[in-house]
Amino acid sequence: MSASAETAEQPQAVRAHRRGAGIASYGGFIPAIVLFGLFFLVPLAIIVCYSFWETIDYSVVHHWTLDNYRYFFSVSAYVTTMWSTLWVAIVATAIAIGLAFPFAYWLSRYVPQWLRLPLLVLVIVPFWTSYLLRVYSWLTILGEKGVLNRFLQWAGITHHPLGVFLYDRPAVILVLIYLYFPFGALTLYSSIERFDWNQLRAAMDLGASPLKAIFRILVPQIMPGIVTAVIFVFIPILGEYLTPQIVGGTGGVMIGNLIVNFFQAAEYTRGAAVSLLIALFIVGLLALFRKSLSTADAYGA
Repeated sequence: MSASAETAEQPQAVRAHRRGAGIASYGGFIPAIVLFGLFFLVPLAIIVCYSFWETIDYSVVHHWTLDNYRYFFSVSAYVTTMWSTLWVAIVATAIAIGLAFPFAYWLSRYVPQWLRLPLLVLVIVPFWTSYLLRVYSWLTILGEKGVLNRFLQWAGITHHPLGVFLYDRPAVILVLIYLYFPFGALTLYSSIERFDWNQLRAAMDLGASPLKAIFRILVPQIMPGIVTAVIFVFIPILGEYLTPQIVGGTGGVMIGNLIVNFFQAAEYTRGAAVSLLIALFIVGLLALFRKSLSTADAYGA
């Protein structure tokens, strides 16, 4: 073999070696790819197929159709439930973030460093108990024999238990705020924590009121964190099932309860169609806010 041929083969060998090393460097992702495919992509593909099939006599027939989607939008009760779910999610998210922002602001700016960790632990403490237990505890607070009714009777405001605190949408919103406030508070705190407070002081020295300085200086800089907090709260609420089931009753039904009812009635294709509609809405929401979802910016890095 000539010297020129050996010289030509060496770069090819080097490229092949580099290509093999590059492929090997991704070997650690294989378990994650397998799990992602088996437990997410495959079930998602099954749901998509089911949503375009039919259920006849409690059996799924592999006949491709759009009837499941037409049926959902043709029943006014289902459409009303969908809009009610969006309304509940928006209201609960707005109130939860509205409470979480001043808490995170106060914790980041006014609380001494040594006291912040214990207060953050208090925010996380509810997660140490069962989700189901936390929801059921509100029955002892809002029920006819609950703490709230007993207090009202003790104070003389009413002489008999009131049943208006449970089994309606206000009760669902209240419990959802309680459940998801920590998500908003922790996310906002991680964004506000590293903010340069000298900028706020400079704005107030130049004549801005404290409130105006917050909305003109602080809020724009932590906007990725606010968007992240909204998504962390809003998206899980859309799929809530247990909370409206336990404290909402028939007056607080959400889309998650509707999906469960479809599957319990063996209407798998219609349940899959509604599930896919919610999934598409969530994907659209994430796409809408994709420019504000920089992880580094959202967490104050």
